[in-house]
Amino acid sequence: MSSEDLISVDYEIFGRVQGVFFRKYTQAEGKKLGLVGWVQNSSTGTVQGQLQGPHSKVKEMQEWLKSTGSPKSHITKAEFRNERTVTSLEHSSFNIVK
Repeated sequence: MSSEDLISVDYEIFGRVQGVFFRKYTQAEGKKLGLVGWVQNSSTGTVQGQLQGPHSKVKEMQEWLKSTGSPKSHITKAEFRNERTVTSLEHSSFNIVK
């Protein structure tokens, strides 16, 4: 790990994001970037979760969540909340929560 700050941020993605493998792609992208956290479908039709890792990688993932997503998804809005610095990662991997 570099001396770069570790951050944690909660996210919620709106649009056509359920039933289009959004969680699977999010998990794969998170792992590719070396992030930990989780992703799940919400009861309101959004996808939500938490990202943790080096600041620059979390920012890269936020950009991916806002603009890319899974191939068949259509993202209308991405909200990020509760950004905070963490001293160590609170998750051991990137999980899909059912």
